[in-house]
Amino acid sequence: MSILAWIVLGLIAGFIASKLYSGSGQGFLMDIVLGIVGAVLGGYLFTAIGATGITGFNLYSMFVAVIGAVVLLAIYHAVMGRSG
Repeated sequence: MSILAWIVLGLIAGFIASKLYSGSGQGFLMDIVLGIVGAVLGGYLFTAIGATGITGFNLYSMFVAVIGAVVLLAIYHAVMGRSG
């Protein structure tokens, strides 16, 4: 995937994960970073359990990225504390 596709996938996944986890976004830039890192984490986690990771710009990859971003967001809030 191109860097632009990763940014778009990251933005969407980060935004969805933020809404699912806390009900509000983390901010535009944080949503992108959260989504991209979450996509990598989700791909790693899915591969570790024997499933397919990120396969391109499609709904399955979005699902994997959102799951990874939610896990990352949970870790982030556990380490930084839940504020707001």
